[in-house]
Amino acid sequence: MTAQRLNDAEQDALHVALPTWKRQGNTLQRSFVFRDFVEAFGFMSRVALLAEQRNHHPEWSNVYNRVSITLTTHDLNGLSSLDVDLAQAIDSLLPA
Repeated sequence: MTAQRLNDAEQDALHVALPTWKRQGNTLQRSFVFRDFVEAFGFMSRVALLAEQRNHHPEWSNVYNRVSITLTTHDLNGLSSLDVDLAQAIDSLLPA
């Protein structure tokens, strides 16, 4: 997938397409809480596989049962279609 930088209208509409993600400047951010470290690490492993398939990798951190993810497209200096695609893929890993 080729990255396309999101225009202003597309960025303004992100709250509809990705209601659980927070737009912060040129990034999308979301935090997750799991039962324990093993569950959080398993989630990170699944996200890593998604990211590698897309060649688009998140900025993230993990402290025990918490995972924080920040998405942006550094090459385009902002949000792109890759960020939206990865965020939706990450959301699909979670129970409805």
